[in-house]
Amino acid sequence: MPFDRARFGRWLGNLFWLALLIWAAPRCWPHVEAVIGRSARDARQPQFTVQTRDGRVLTADSLRGRVVLVNIWATWCPPCRAEMPALQQLASSHADEPFVLLGLSVDRGPAASVDAFLRERGITYPNAIIGDEVLRAFGGVRGYPTSFLLDKRGVLRHTVLGPVAPLTLRPAIARLLREDAAPTRADSLLRSR
Repeated sequence: MPFDRARFGRWLGNLFWLALLIWAAPRCWPHVEAVIGRSARDARQPQFTVQTRDGRVLTADSLRGRVVLVNIWATWCPPCRAEMPALQQLASSHADEPFVLLGLSVDRGPAASVDAFLRERGITYPNAIIGDEVLRAFGGVRGYPTSFLLDKRGVLRHTVLGPVAPLTLRPAIARLLREDAAPTRADSLLRSR
């Protein structure tokens, strides 16, 4: 049987697209869940304390009653840099609502470098430089940027990886802003763990 180059090329192309789909699906699915409103399966309440670059101390408890988008990033991360203007726009568009965008840098260099980086880009939402203990509070990260969306009770509702978080999380933020912050049965179960 003669070698059919065109058929082999189609087979190889199909194999490439299948491999790409297998690689991309788990990374994209959390974004789809945020858009359609499916919440995270583990309803944990990360406990954290950070000192922002302007000197304020923010804790999980001090942010209760607000929807909080926590964005883990680094100055050396190109996708993090790419999403920052969209994050700034998101923070500005919700400035009059019970919403906080909190940037958490994992940079290990001088804090002045992070401050200069934020200033150069016109980033005004609160940012802090964090260590591993804060990353552990959120369950760790697999890559940068990673964004965590907490509801008004501090319950983790969505976790997304990648620079498209500002776009895919917009519908989820709007839904959570409409939700009542009253304690639920799930909150009492979380506290009893």
